[in-house]
Amino acid sequence: MTSFLTLGNMKKEEIFYLIELAQAIKKQPLKYKDRLANKIVLMIFEKPSLRTRASFDVAVKQLGGDTTIIEKQDMPLGKESIEDTAKVSSRYYDAIVARLFKHDDLVKLAENSTIPVINGLTNEHHPVQILSDLLTIYEKFIVKDNASDFKDLKLCFLGDGFNNITHSLIQGCAIAGMNISVGCPSKFMPDLEIITGAKKLAQASGIKLFITSDPVAAIKDTDIVYADSWMSYHVPKSEEEERIKTFMPYQINAKIVKHAKTNFIFMNCLPAMRGYEQTAEIIDGEHSIVFDQAENRLHMQKALLLWLLNADKIK
Repeated sequence: MTSFLTLGNMKKEEIFYLIELAQAIKKQPLKYKDRLANKIVLMIFEKPSLRTRASFDVAVKQLGGDTTIIEKQDMPLGKESIEDTAKVSSRYYDAIVARLFKHDDLVKLAENSTIPVINGLTNEHHPVQILSDLLTIYEKFIVKDNASDFKDLKLCFLGDGFNNITHSLIQGCAIAGMNISVGCPSKFMPDLEIITGAKKLAQASGIKLFITSDPVAAIKDTDIVYADSWMSYHVPKSEEEERIKTFMPYQINAKIVKHAKTNFIFMNCLPAMRGYEQTAEIIDGEHSIVFDQAENRLHMQKALLLWLLNADKIK
């Protein structure tokens, strides 16, 4: 039994295998419609969700399985230990998707489960989003250009460096072999432990990992421009005004993207706030692929579920 908590422990060949499987499922979804027959997945949501909840729920059901959804107000966590919740749930279900605040809670859940646990997002990591994003980038560049891998591409993230998307992007790009730059304020740099690990992976992959407080230097000659919300779910509302002031120099707008390649694509994992992390003309413009990106959550998560539940190689 294997859980999926971060991208940090994945191998490059595993990422490319999941991309290949997700593409196959996307092309012929009915071929896989019974792969999870008689399987039930528990979905725990301590944090609010639209795309994660909807895409996993639809994915399981389109693969022939079913789901139970437990939201924050229904959760026994606090009254019951995470360890006991994991052990009981393992007796009923075939897998758990958990969207929690603390990553340590997710680790405890996985350590005490006898079934796969999938990270649907924590404060520190969002690996299912980035796996899906790698599928989208693969479709837009690798398939289109008949290339073999990501090594000639550069992704630039501008905004809050110390968040789950940035951390998973750094890990995912380093393992998959894609150059990545992060432009963020100096007091919002990515987690040092994640940077250290990613630098070793980047060196092994032969790609560049560049982190700077200069947004222009970060975005220069990039193929993929990536934004995320400046107000993550765990950030207090009282900090909003100060954060907007801090991150405004990193807004993705018509002026800053002049430094990217002319055929760049724009990504945002959503939800998005027009006028904040990006302007409306960017997210609603010709370079934006945010809805293709959102759709691919469904296809990649189907692949991930089949892989973790050993249902991917059924003939």
